[in-house]
Amino acid sequence: MTDSVSAFRFGRIAAVLPVADMARPCDFHIGALGFRKAFENGSPVGFMILKRDSAELHLTLQPGHEAVPFNVAHMMVEDIDAVHAVIRERGLRIVKGLRDKDYGLRAFVFEDHDGNRIDVGEPLKA
Repeated sequence: MTDSVSAFRFGRIAAVLPVADMARPCDFHIGALGFRKAFENGSPVGFMILKRDSAELHLTLQPGHEAVPFNVAHMMVEDIDAVHAVIRERGLRIVKGLRDKDYGLRAFVFEDHDGNRIDVGEPLKA
């Protein structure tokens, strides 16, 4: 590592999810997953920051959003089975089912209401 690279540090980095409207993602992330609204901007709201525990999620209003066929965010959680159950109860599409992976995670991938693919993982217990 060069001296110039070691001279700086990173702060928070957060996933930004494009959404077609703010109502559905707010209902899901706040109502189902327990996030809280930490910031919003615009009238109507075009940008929002949601927080829960150490996690931060940014929503940006993109009415013409077209989902991409790959994961756009990765969430590490505790009690992945409970998170999986909430996703199923909400009727969201499970892209990759809940499984223990050879790289040390129990994981699954789902699509939110806007088609954003989110990978959810929890370290396997030794």
